[in-house]
Amino acid sequence: MIELSNDFKQRVQDIKCVIFDVDGVLTDGKLFFDLNGQEYKSFHAQDGQGLKLLQQNGIEVAIISGRSSPIVDRRMKSLGVTHVYQDQENKTAAFNDLLKKLNLNANQVAHVGDDLPDLALMTRARLAIAVQDANPSILPYCQGQTNRLGGQGAAREVCDTILSIQNKLATAVQLFTDV
Repeated sequence: MIELSNDFKQRVQDIKCVIFDVDGVLTDGKLFFDLNGQEYKSFHAQDGQGLKLLQQNGIEVAIISGRSSPIVDRRMKSLGVTHVYQDQENKTAAFNDLLKKLNLNANQVAHVGDDLPDLALMTRARLAIAVQDANPSILPYCQGQTNRLGGQGAAREVCDTILSIQNKLATAVQLFTDV
């Protein structure tokens, strides 16, 4: 689990939305293309379950990515994630639009990223988290770092940590024992 400093725990208390980057966070960052230009991505099932758990516990989930891929739309739709911003060269504009749509301020938002294009959002959000294999240049701007790699359960680690600190994880687990 993410190292839980008092500052980190305090920042998590007010989080109502978690924004995830895609390549390098929800995927391992590798880009696969066939000869026809078809793109392939691999998503970790536990990360998807984590995103669903956040939503089921009243925490909004959003995607802001610099790239665009139909497979991302498909995966997010299957998870019930409706706030999907792709092909965002200027991620700040998407961030501001999201805050307006959700009637939130930056102090209610966490951002999970892995590289320099995420810094604009990491420095605006109340809580910035880097995945384990993030570019070292972004680490000074983060309050936490996952133990798991991007695309290999890092997003789930973030989700479970937030739910645990907000005292919502036990309730989420209980839903699965009552089946």
